[in-house]
Amino acid sequence: MGMGSDMYRQQILDHYKNPRNKGEMSDPDFSHTGENPSCGDTITMNVRLEDDGETIEYVSFTGNGCAISQASASMLSERLRGMTLEELEAMGTDDVTDMLGVDISPMRIKCAVLARQVAQDGAAIHEGDVDIEETTTEDD
Repeated sequence: MGMGSDMYRQQILDHYKNPRNKGEMSDPDFSHTGENPSCGDTITMNVRLEDDGETIEYVSFTGNGCAISQASASMLSERLRGMTLEELEAMGTDDVTDMLGVDISPMRIKCAVLARQVAQDGAAIHEGDVDIEETTTEDD
C-alpha cells in the first residue's frame, strides 16, 4: 500500500474521531439496530425518506465500536443521502470496502459492513419484506 492508502487511513480515523451525522433522529421513517458480537460493535441506523417514500433524505446513527465500524457508519450516513431504497438494497460488501478505501482483513469485514447491513435490514423491515428484531453479523 502506498501513500494513497495512508490518506484513506487518515479518512477513517477522521470519521471515527469526528463522526458525521452521529446522534439521535426525531421521527425517522425507520430505525434499526445491529451488532457484531465478535468485535462488540453496535450500531443503530435512523433513516428519513423524502416525500416519495423511496429516496433517502437524511441518515443518522448511534452506537459504539471499533474505528472501522464507526467510520463506516459515518461515511455511509453521508453516502446514502439521495439514494433510493433500491440502491441501498443493491449495495454489496465491495461498495463498502471501496468507500473505506483500504484493504479490510477477513477478521474486520464484519465491522466494515455492519452499518450497511443494518440500514438494508431496516429498509427491508420498513417495506414489509422481513420481520427481524435485530441484525447480527453472526447470521452471515
